Amino acid sequence: MHVSEGRNVGLGLALASAFAFGGSGVAAKPLIDAGLDPLHVVWLRVAGAALVMLPLAWRHRDLLTRKPALLAGYGLLAVAGVQALYFAALSRIPVGVALLVEYLAPALVLGWVRFVQRRPVTRAAAVGVILAVGGLACVVEVWSGLGFDAIGILLALGAACCQVGYFVLSDQGGDGKDAPDPLGVIAYGLVIGALVLTAIARPWGMDWSVLAGDASMDGAAVPAALLLGWIVLIATVFAYITGVVSVRRLSPQVAGVVACLEAVIATVLAWVLLGQHLSAPQIVGGAVVLAGALIAQSSTPKAPSGPVAGGVGPGIPPSAEEAEDAVPGVRLSEDVTTA
Repeated sequence: MHVSEGRNVGLGLALASAFAFGGSGVAAKPLIDAGLDPLHVVWLRVAGAALVMLPLAWRHRDLLTRKPALLAGYGLLAVAGVQALYFAALSRIPVGVALLVEYLAPALVLGWVRFVQRRPVTRAAAVGVILAVGGLACVVEVWSGLGFDAIGILLALGAACCQVGYFVLSDQGGDGKDAPDPLGVIAYGLVIGALVLTAIARPWGMDWSVLAGDASMDGAAVPAALLLGWIVLIATVFAYITGVVSVRRLSPQVAGVVACLEAVIATVLAWVLLGQHLSAPQIVGGAVVLAGALIAQSSTPKAPSGPVAGGVGPGIPPSAEEAEDAVPGVRLSEDVTTA
């Protein structure tokens, strides 16, 4: 009974996290359209969340000497890189498209696993990669000469690559007595990301007056400060914390699959709140991207004593069926670190 209740709570937290993350682009797009530079919106989001998380950073200050490389990687890739490139993409392409492209990351992780870390990948996972790439072709409508802004697509792909870095770093030191507290890592990732983005975004040149006015959300006037509050408190702080707690209550595979719903939630919210209607081929393509990402993330063989190649935590031994289905010719030699 207690196990079942714990899983139900974990599932609810994972869904809440996906909803919160998925709403970030919908709240940020009106601020960008109101005159804020995408980098300034990112800085406001990360700096605001870093201030909220400062007490946790102080509590886990020993991480600065224990895991400096891990914290720097989180700050540069998982926070500054992902957020800056994603928000820059939002200024050129619709929210749903930007997030769907970013969710090629699970497929890209498999490429890292197979060709860099030299570990086997199941045939089903390879099919997932093919589906994701094919779905992306539909999303960007390659038959019409890349109907979407090519730079916007490249920025979203850059965000996906930074998310791969997040996956690779997330389980570094995740096992053993020296394992860092994930909330402490998130707190320092936000602090370091805020410092990096301060140098890049140069917020002293930002048009602060935008935050005192209203932003248009599909014709409706919404206070800019309210949108910023949602981005900082809900789409960043709440989203990260609920996401981490959900991983602890669910298996890494289940939590990772639920997280993929973020793209669906963002697309639906953008449709309802921003009026960003996608064509039928783009909707089908988005569904195929998600299906490919889910297959790629959930069907990767597990290492006997390491993290899951496409998941978010410690792995379990592979089943006989998975072992037989793995792509032959590569021996399983070292652990993979993903989120």
